Amino acid sequence: MPVTRKEIDALRQAVATRFDVAPAAVRTVFAPYRICPLGAHIDHQLGPVTSLAIDRGVLLAYASSESRRMHLESRDFPGEVCFSLDQVPRLRRGDWGNFPRGAVRALAARYDLQAGIVGITAGRLDGGGLSSSAAIGIALLLALEDVNSLHVSPTENIRLHSRIENDYLGMRIGVLDQASILLARRGRLTRIQCATLAHDWITYPPTGPPFSILLAFSGLKQALTATDYNQRVTECSAAARALLRASGRPGQTPLLGNVRAAEYDAYRNQLDPISARRARHFFTEVDRVARGVEAWARGDLAEFGRLMTASGASSIDNYECGCPPLIELYRLLVRAPGVFGTRFSGAGFRGCCVALVDPATSPDVGRDVLSAYQRAFPKLADRADIVLCQSDDGARSV
Repeated sequence: MPVTRKEIDALRQAVATRFDVAPAAVRTVFAPYRICPLGAHIDHQLGPVTSLAIDRGVLLAYASSESRRMHLESRDFPGEVCFSLDQVPRLRRGDWGNFPRGAVRALAARYDLQAGIVGITAGRLDGGGLSSSAAIGIALLLALEDVNSLHVSPTENIRLHSRIENDYLGMRIGVLDQASILLARRGRLTRIQCATLAHDWITYPPTGPPFSILLAFSGLKQALTATDYNQRVTECSAAARALLRASGRPGQTPLLGNVRAAEYDAYRNQLDPISARRARHFFTEVDRVARGVEAWARGDLAEFGRLMTASGASSIDNYECGCPPLIELYRLLVRAPGVFGTRFSGAGFRGCCVALVDPATSPDVGRDVLSAYQRAFPKLADRADIVLCQSDDGARSV
C-alpha cells in the first residue's frame, strides 16, 4: 500500500526515541520508485526516455546529528551505518550503507557539509527493477541538504546522484532513474532528454481510458553489479565507435546518442552482429519514444501500449537482456486480456515486469498471471508477487 500518515508519524517517533531528539526536530522525505514505459536501456547512451513515478517508495525520517556524525538504520536491511563526515569508508560490497556513504562523498565534493544526520529508512518493494537504489540515494541527498541549509536544484541533484552510482558504486548508469524520481508529476509522463537533462511533462487527457500500473515480480533478486549491465554499456559504446569511425567522426565520444540517424542508416551494415543488435535497439527505441509521447498526449493508450510491448520485445531480441523467468512473465502479460502494454522494468536482467492495465480487469489479470507464472517456476513461487499502483509526484518532504 502507498505510504500513510500513520506510517510517517510512527517512523518519526521511532527516530525521536532511538536517537533521543525532540519529535519536532524530526523531518521526513519520500522518494518514489519509478517505471520507464518507453526508453529502455538508452539513457546511458544519451537517448530520450519517458518515466512515471509510482505511489510506492523509500521513506526517510531524519534529524540533524548536531555534529559531523552519520548514524542510520533501516527497517528493511540489516546493520547500522555509522561514520564521520571527515572519514567516509570505502565501498563495501552488498552493504546498504554504501548509499549514505556515497551521498556524503558526492555532496562533500561540491559543498561544505557541517552536519550529519541520524535517521531510519523504510519502504521496499522486494525484487528490483524500480530503482530502489536511486530512491534511497535521492532521499539521503535531500536530507543532508536540508540539515546543511543547502539549496540544490533538481538538475544538480541528478548529477550528484550520478556521482554516487558512477563514481562510488561503479555502475555505468545514465540519468533515467534519478531524473525520474526528482522530476515526476502525478498523472503526467515525464520526457527526459538524457544528453542535456532538458525535460517536459505530457499530460494524459481525461478522454483517455483509465489505467492501473501493474508490477509483476519474478522472485529473482540480484544487484546490477552481478549482471551483464556494464557489459551492455560497453557493447553499445563499441557500436557507437564503429558508426562514428565510418562517419568520419572518430574523435566524438562513443555513445549512440552522438550518432545521427542518417549515419546509422548509412553504415549499420558494417557493424558486427552484436553491435548491430545493440544499435538497432537504440534507434528503434528512440523512434518508439517519439511516437509514444504523441500517443500519450492524445490519450491513445492502445498505441502507447503497443509501443511499450514492442520495446519489451526489442529488449529481448536486440538488447539481449532478460532471463527465462522474466521473459515468461513478459509473455504471460502480453497474452493477458486487459493489458495495454508491458515490458521489463529496470535493467531487465532480474526483477519485475511493468504493465499498464485496464483497472476493471487488473485484479483478475494479476491473479491469473501470477498463478500461471508460479506453475511455470515453482521454485520462485513463494517470492513472486503482483502489485497494483498509481502514478505519483516526485521526491518531496512529507
